[in-house]
Amino acid sequence: MRCWDWLLSGRHPHWDEPSLPEGCQRGGSRWPGCVSRGDSLPREWDILETEEHYKSRWRSIRILYLTMFLSSVASSDMMNPFPEVPRVFYSDAVHMAISPKGNVAVVRSYTAGATSLQERTSSMANISMCQALGFILGPVFQTCFAFIGEKGVTWDVIKLRINMYTTPVLLSAFLGILNIILILAILREHRVDDSGRQCKNINFEEASTDEIQVPQGNIDQVAVVAINVLFFVALFVFAVFETIIAPLTMDMYAWTQEQAVLYNGIILAALGVEAVVIFVGVKLLSKKIGERAILLGGLIVVWVGFFILLPWGNQFPRIQWEDLHNNSIPNTTFGEIIIGLWKSPMEDGNERPTGCSIEQAWCLYTPVIHLAQFLTSVVLIGVGYPVCNLMSYTLYSKILGPKPQGVYMGWLTASGSGARILGPVFISQVYAHWGPRWAFSLVCGIVVLTITLLGVVYRRLIALSVRYGRIQE
Repeated sequence: MRCWDWLLSGRHPHWDEPSLPEGCQRGGSRWPGCVSRGDSLPREWDILETEEHYKSRWRSIRILYLTMFLSSVASSDMMNPFPEVPRVFYSDAVHMAISPKGNVAVVRSYTAGATSLQERTSSMANISMCQALGFILGPVFQTCFAFIGEKGVTWDVIKLRINMYTTPVLLSAFLGILNIILILAILREHRVDDSGRQCKNINFEEASTDEIQVPQGNIDQVAVVAINVLFFVALFVFAVFETIIAPLTMDMYAWTQEQAVLYNGIILAALGVEAVVIFVGVKLLSKKIGERAILLGGLIVVWVGFFILLPWGNQFPRIQWEDLHNNSIPNTTFGEIIIGLWKSPMEDGNERPTGCSIEQAWCLYTPVIHLAQFLTSVVLIGVGYPVCNLMSYTLYSKILGPKPQGVYMGWLTASGSGARILGPVFISQVYAHWGPRWAFSLVCGIVVLTITLLGVVYRRLIALSVRYGRIQE
């Protein structure tokens, strides 16, 4: 088979770096086009990418994979390292919203500019996988540090105490310094267009002969706004789910606080592992069907997950009557009230009643959500959320085209951060006042509206180069 025929077949050697066909060899200065004796290459393939540029580009991208992993480990490792400090959920939501997001926007923007359309989905999936692995391993490290104990050891020279509380902070600082060193030593600025051809670097005025100018074209602002909305809903829905599982399981299954923390921690860890598997699957599936279809499927799966959570039947949760009795004691002095407010929640945790509190009126008429319902919903939401998350910003990067995407990626990240903050506020209020039936019905309604929006803009969610006919979809 001649190299010329292989090139015109539409496959490009640097997508997955396959072995070259028989009779071909990598050109020394013009690879990845292959050259064979007696063959001459067309001009458009002659300027694609040098082998040196290809290796440097992928070294830089992989360093950013490591950046996402290290920042996620550091962020999750430092979450509430001081158990004696009461947890305030809203502040935790804010922490989750802002902690690794500065890195996320920059990493996504760089990766979008340094990959072709064919490489984009796989690269974005790798970013998400590294982030998910970091969030899984961070709490594992923190658990291991518990064996150091509260006393730990003291480094007298600098008066540094190393114990179960300070070690996560020190590890996070070390990982940050290591990350900075690797970025300075290895990361280089690279830009390619949607076809994979090397583009002019925005940090340099003069372009080399091997670089081309980025084709101009107007970005579809309707598609940009639509993806921001889709991304917001995806993160909003998962923030709602993360927030509600603890109170929901305590109300429905009469779990204690300790049981809820343990079991739900296991569930969230399992969801992290599931997400990694889903990202791998999406990389393979995206080669057969488009990102838009996968995104639509993810939203449908999320909707089914929340629909299953709706209470059905005539069995009701166990009522927590003890709260009513305790709150109706008339002879409580002011001093006893103050002492009660200052007590640590863990001091009398074993004495607390379990079940659905009578103070929530809906407990008297809302059917119980069976454990099988809950676990099925967990699995479905664990499938749908990572798909929606990954496909949203992958499509977003393609819609923006090969231009610098920093500002637009910042908007997308801000959208997600807002969802992480508003989701817990929304579900906490609705669940407390109206119960799970209203809460999950409203979430299902939001997802249906989002699916409708996706259907309306479905044809507009295409790559900029495809929109202007420079590349066939």
